[in-house]
Amino acid sequence: MHEQFLILAAVLGIAGVTGLLAIRLRQPLITAFIAVGILVGPVGLDWVQPEDDVALLAEVGIAILLFLVGLKLDLRLIRVSGPVALATGLGQVAFTSLGGFGLALLLGFDTVTALYIAVALTFSSTIIIVKLLSDKQELETQHGRIAIGFLIVQDIVVVLVMIALATFGTATDLSLPGQVGLMLAKGAGFIGGLAVVLRFVLPRVLRVVARSAELLVLFSVAWAVALAALSEALGFSSEVGAFVAGVALASTPYREAIGARLISLRDFLLLFFFVELGAQLAFEQASGQLGSALVLSAFVLIGNPIIVLVIMGAMGYRKRTSFLAGLTVAQISEFSLILIALGLSLGHIGPETLGLVTVVGLVTIGLSTYMILYSEPIYRRLAGVLSVFERQHPRDLDLGPAPEPVEVVLYGLGRYGSEVVSELEDAGVRFLVVESDPQLVAGQRTLPNGRSVTGPVVYGDAEDLEFVHNLPLGDAQWVVGTMPSLPVNLTLLTALRHAGFAGKVALTAHNDTDAKALGDAGADVVLRPFTDAADHVLDILGHPHTTPQAPENPD
Repeated sequence: MHEQFLILAAVLGIAGVTGLLAIRLRQPLITAFIAVGILVGPVGLDWVQPEDDVALLAEVGIAILLFLVGLKLDLRLIRVSGPVALATGLGQVAFTSLGGFGLALLLGFDTVTALYIAVALTFSSTIIIVKLLSDKQELETQHGRIAIGFLIVQDIVVVLVMIALATFGTATDLSLPGQVGLMLAKGAGFIGGLAVVLRFVLPRVLRVVARSAELLVLFSVAWAVALAALSEALGFSSEVGAFVAGVALASTPYREAIGARLISLRDFLLLFFFVELGAQLAFEQASGQLGSALVLSAFVLIGNPIIVLVIMGAMGYRKRTSFLAGLTVAQISEFSLILIALGLSLGHIGPETLGLVTVVGLVTIGLSTYMILYSEPIYRRLAGVLSVFERQHPRDLDLGPAPEPVEVVLYGLGRYGSEVVSELEDAGVRFLVVESDPQLVAGQRTLPNGRSVTGPVVYGDAEDLEFVHNLPLGDAQWVVGTMPSLPVNLTLLTALRHAGFAGKVALTAHNDTDAKALGDAGADVVLRPFTDAADHVLDILGHPHTTPQAPENPD
């Protein structure tokens, strides 16, 4: 046990250094972690074996990843993106699968292996794309919204493919109709029982659990892992259960807070998946397929964007919008690697296929990152050639209304916060409230001042650095924190700075020391409820700086 702990510490240290190098090179951490797996695996230092304890942490990481995919499954984004999300998402999956399958057959792979490779080439990394578009502040652009829409479609498709593989890929004595019938019976029982829990148990439990942010995180992880284990026990897969667990919580008001708090845990645990993946990569097998890997990488880097260009051009989009959206599919996904690992565990493909697809992942993720970061210069060079994908009279189609903009984001509905909210409502200001009290979020909106807030209220925590990325900060002019805690306010200020908030920040202090600290930290306005109230009282009295004279003695 002591030796395993030392090895784990060494692996984490190497991962930290390698990750720092990847950040300096503006590369996603996925490539760095796979490289760490190669270094510490059998072909390197031989510290980690594919069947080591790292595998358990990797499995939990995949469960958390799929839980968050289900949690973020916002079909509204697909509806907002209109037909282009479904047409581009499903069209790109279909054409890439067909093209990749034919290409794999030409490269000499057998039918089953070619099918796995083809499917693996179709999926792009939502995690990487959202991060890159967010860094470039392009999430709310037209091509950004289209890209997120068809990436969600891809996520749904890959989960369905994994469900089918896990269900029908295991050996059984039943005929195919028997397998289908048994699967449907188990699935109906699973979904039926879950529906009962969602209707009568989960809302009450969540309202209690949400009173503690730490307990909410623990409950969410336990919920995801428990449903993953139950799903595996029923003969499905742990991935299916984890995804369903996320979907079950997607309609609750706590999903944004849960998702924000679990992102760091997901990224940490996925480290072990990619390390394990790298440890399974056999160079003697991968080196013999280097030519095939480069051909397939070129197909992903060039072919996938062209497919998107053709589909969007046919729908009437301008070449610039189509090109920028198309660049987001120029790499394979972490789901592609998970899919291939699943096929290996089912005995459908050999380890050489895992090595091949891993090399394709390293090449495409690395190069596509720079393609997206420098998309505008690349577009300017290719603009003339790209005209072939544009209609004679193109038009940028309406994607529907963007999310409702707000002028003020306010944290806290306590005594002071409720008064501020009442003033905002009376003035007709568009605002959004972030509140950590689940009772207020769930609909019991009676404030301490006796009034009821009618504006939107979301569940969140000012101390959560990731949560601010879920807020509509693009049009907000002010973020107001009504909590008097200095550490909480400083954390909120740091989170807003990291999120690139360009508006002004007003924070609350109850004493001169805290007020000075907030001003020095960069707060634009420091609110002093007691001092401001005292000044208001003096204004009411009429002469705040003169001593009232004593009444004359009538005698």
